[in-house]
Amino acid sequence: MNILISGGSGFLGSAFSKEILKRYQSADTDLHITWLTRDSSQAHPNDIQMMTYDELAQTDLGFDVILNLAGAGIADARWSDERKEQLLASRIKPTESILEFIARTSTKPKLLVSGSAIGWYGTQGDKPLNENSGFEPDFAHQLCDEWEQLALEATNYGVPVAIVRTGVVIHPDGGMLGKLLTPFKMGVGGQLGDGKQIMSWISREDWVGAAIFIIEQHLTGKAGSGTIDTGEMDTENVERAATVDNTLPTANETPAVVYNLTAPNPVTNHTFTKTLGAWLHRPTFFTLPAFLLKLMFGEMATLLIDGQKVLPQALLESGYTFRQPTLKQALEEQD
Repeated sequence: MNILISGGSGFLGSAFSKEILKRYQSADTDLHITWLTRDSSQAHPNDIQMMTYDELAQTDLGFDVILNLAGAGIADARWSDERKEQLLASRIKPTESILEFIARTSTKPKLLVSGSAIGWYGTQGDKPLNENSGFEPDFAHQLCDEWEQLALEATNYGVPVAIVRTGVVIHPDGGMLGKLLTPFKMGVGGQLGDGKQIMSWISREDWVGAAIFIIEQHLTGKAGSGTIDTGEMDTENVERAATVDNTLPTANETPAVVYNLTAPNPVTNHTFTKTLGAWLHRPTFFTLPAFLLKLMFGEMATLLIDGQKVLPQALLESGYTFRQPTLKQALEEQD
């Protein structure tokens, strides 16, 4: 199997590559990973191939799966007009290059897995949200929706699409947790605002596991099969869950689906703060009030003080079992 990854060297792409190579090599199965890059001299593991976007525009190679993860970090800088344009362009341009490749290649991929985020749903407080839920319009929704709609154009060429809407990914190597470790270790970590906002998170191990699961389900024709394994899932979430139709509308008969890549047990910011402090054996007395966060981050403060309760219902119904369904496990059981 040949897999092409945009954003392969990033926080998620590198972990995905390492894990799927390990699994397939241990099963003595032929697997090749290629990272799309703008810099051909970029450092990379020996068992990873590199390809520039210019080379993609000319290659005759075929890929079974394309994993589209390229995009600047949404929380890395204040949302100025210029930054908003950068966030959009960093997602749209790589996706356009992939679509151009799909359009001209004679050997079409069997699946395009394209990144998105739970920001698609907009700010909806503690309302449980699954793949059937609607959205509230804001910048995060606009950003995710434009990225998703472009990726769905792959179905025009007969390529099935799986959109993965990712929550806050937990691992000390990077992401939000990587940024929080230093202040929390110094004993100056604390909750944001009133701490009641819901945080929909997923461990990096489960993000990788879920992505591999989705790919294998689609390639074997088992997508959408299975029953819910609730495990340690919050019973309130189970009671509110009904069978979800995670298909997305397309202009043809080529299928497209969406998955929420979040853990089944979202937590409040207060709980997250206390759990992280306990894991690090550090106090968590400090609080950053909402008004100060808005002064510091402007519109981007919505990511910190407005919650989303996004549930991975389609993933559970497909039969995926979470390895780290609780935040405590995600912190203590690092891969």
